[in-house]
Amino acid sequence: MFKQILGATFIAASLGTAALAADAKPTDPQIAHIAYTAGQIDVTAAEQALKKSKNAEVIEFAKTMERDHKAVNDQALALVKKLKVTPEDNKISQSLSTQASKELTTLGALDGAAFDKAYVENEVAYHKSVNDALAKVLIPSAQNKELKSLLETGLTLFKQHQMHAEHLASMIK
Repeated sequence: MFKQILGATFIAASLGTAALAADAKPTDPQIAHIAYTAGQIDVTAAEQALKKSKNAEVIEFAKTMERDHKAVNDQALALVKKLKVTPEDNKISQSLSTQASKELTTLGALDGAAFDKAYVENEVAYHKSVNDALAKVLIPSAQNKELKSLLETGLTLFKQHQMHAEHLASMIK
């Protein structure tokens, strides 16, 4: 279980330090790509949970993650299209994708209650990390008001996801 939390912690470090290491704030096209990538990672994790879990509460949580993150990503895509902005791949997005792939492999090797516990613990850590990055790096760096507003709306929703995941984690033994 520690490995899953460590993986999500690495994601947090990727979100925070990669932007700071370059000593430059991410641009709006980079922020759009990072936000979309982070959302897609959670959709993919939810899809894995829907295939593997037999726990009704975990399945319901995964359905919520899939639905909400797809909806936010759809809004993000509509916004970048409206603004005629091309999301820009970057080191943070690439790091997120690489770490998420490793995490999916780790979770994929688990079954039953072990999978459920690891998935939910990872969701807690992942949402903490993403929420922190949104609040401290992405929202403050966003220049476009509509992008900033979408990120703020996402942060409000993702804080609810974090609380839901924390509650679920406290119930799963």
